[in-house]
Amino acid sequence: MRNLVVRLLIGLIFAAFGLFNYFGNVAENPVTGERQRVQLSPKQEVVLGMRSRQQLAAQHGGLYPDESLQRYIDQVGQRVVDRSSASRSPYPFEFHLLRDTRAINAFALPGGQVFITAALLARLSSEAQLAGVLGHEAGHVVARHGAEHLAKQQLSVALINAVGATASDTPERGRQAAAVAQAVNQIISLRYGREDELESDRLGFQFMTEANYDPQGIVELMKILHASRSGGQPPEFLSTHPDPGNRNAQLQNLIAQAYPNGIPPQLEAGEQRFVQVVRPRLAP
Repeated sequence: MRNLVVRLLIGLIFAAFGLFNYFGNVAENPVTGERQRVQLSPKQEVVLGMRSRQQLAAQHGGLYPDESLQRYIDQVGQRVVDRSSASRSPYPFEFHLLRDTRAINAFALPGGQVFITAALLARLSSEAQLAGVLGHEAGHVVARHGAEHLAKQQLSVALINAVGATASDTPERGRQAAAVAQAVNQIISLRYGREDELESDRLGFQFMTEANYDPQGIVELMKILHASRSGGQPPEFLSTHPDPGNRNAQLQNLIAQAYPNGIPPQLEAGEQRFVQVVRPRLAP
């Protein structure tokens, strides 16, 4: 009986500490205006992203070995950030092309490190499509999705420890209880991932159009991704970025709301510039 009381007390301490940490840290996002539960400061996010970028790049064969192409990716990404409301965020963005010619994907680390694989770049045909990819990933950074998930993860660890401490006095049964709690947390994370994707779609649309790119580029991007299924499997982008469903329709609604009289002709697709810069330098 005494052991049970001790385990319950330990479990309550774990849970209380995790809940206090999670719900007690709230910050207002300067771009979206959203009040978010995050435990990292923007400066800490930048440090985390910079420390993680080499490891992420190494998983995809390193950076693409063409400095001109790297500069072009960074120039397009910086245009999307510098000419949009994303410039109000505190993050020093850097955009990178990964050497990976198989995984059709793009990534964003907390703090402004953004990546696109050579495999995805090879599927694109315009600068507006590229701006759509980079704008979407910048949306994840600006919306602080990584910091939010880290805060939830830290909460889940505390709750998992609480479950493990109170469930049983045998290690095996405690581990089983913790595994159940972890599975529940993964389901919650998947749901929030879909919401993150919707928000990043909206922010990507906003950033690229503020930077004077044709928003049809991001619609075309989604069509390219859905057409890139191999053996019935979606490209890695749609696996690591959960598809909220009916994405094209939602983006078309954004275009219709923003431009009820049609897309202004001055918004750029940049097809010729993209082909001239990318095609000669991207190995088949």
